[in-house]
Amino acid sequence: MSIQKSATDKEAPLIEHLRELALRVRNIVIYLSIFFVIYFLFGISFVKIGSYTIPILYPTLYHSIAIQTVNSFLDREKPASLHLITLNPFDPLYASAYVSFLLALITAFPLVFREIWAFIAPGLYEHEKRLIKKVLIPATVLFIAGASFAYFLLIPLMMLFVYRLDLDLGVEPTLSLRAFVSTVVTLMIAVGGSFELPIIMASLTKLGLVKAKTWRENWRWGVLISFIIAWIVSPGTTGGLIETTIGVTLSSLYFVGVIVSSIIEKRSLEKENKLLVR
Repeated sequence: MSIQKSATDKEAPLIEHLRELALRVRNIVIYLSIFFVIYFLFGISFVKIGSYTIPILYPTLYHSIAIQTVNSFLDREKPASLHLITLNPFDPLYASAYVSFLLALITAFPLVFREIWAFIAPGLYEHEKRLIKKVLIPATVLFIAGASFAYFLLIPLMMLFVYRLDLDLGVEPTLSLRAFVSTVVTLMIAVGGSFELPIIMASLTKLGLVKAKTWRENWRWGVLISFIIAWIVSPGTTGGLIETTIGVTLSSLYFVGVIVSSIIEKRSLEKENKLLVR
């Protein structure tokens, strides 16, 4: 009987954790779904009341927020003479869905983070909680910087390269709408995530898992991995131009991570020495 009771005691916390995880995942799915539906099926109209202009949502599939965002992508990223075509009747819907998911992910991020934090916080030490709170804003800024880097530099450069290559080959410069939108969204998310490299390096050093000396001594591996990541996230159709640009950028971010890790380690050692003196 005692053995059976002990097994039950061990299983109960696991079941509770799984229930808690399922609840948090359900909430995240609900948040993302609500925002996805808003961006996919609603547009924005402005109503003037007195001296105030108030934005309101109205149901529409043809002029939804996602469709308007796709149009802004086309205006910004696509060369004027590059023609987009639909290879599948549902390509416009797929394009709208890609953009709706991206916008939902960005908008719902604070709510998603709150759910993740509520699940992992009870199992963290106080110094780990403080570290996560400190890196949240810098991590968000770096992600936005990476996505902006892809949006304003990498993607226009890639589209211009493909367009000029088509002209040199004597090929009609055309591109699938679905391929265009998926490339834009994928690159923005991938490059934004890649820009988190300095935060990851600094956090590992702060937690005492990797010394700053290790980052410095293995910088060649850091550069190599940066170019491997660049090769993975790039579309692979620019003859190495985009891959090199991303690789050089990530390598620079690696060295930024080395500097930040060294500063963090130095400050930690100074604090420890002060405590020992006291």
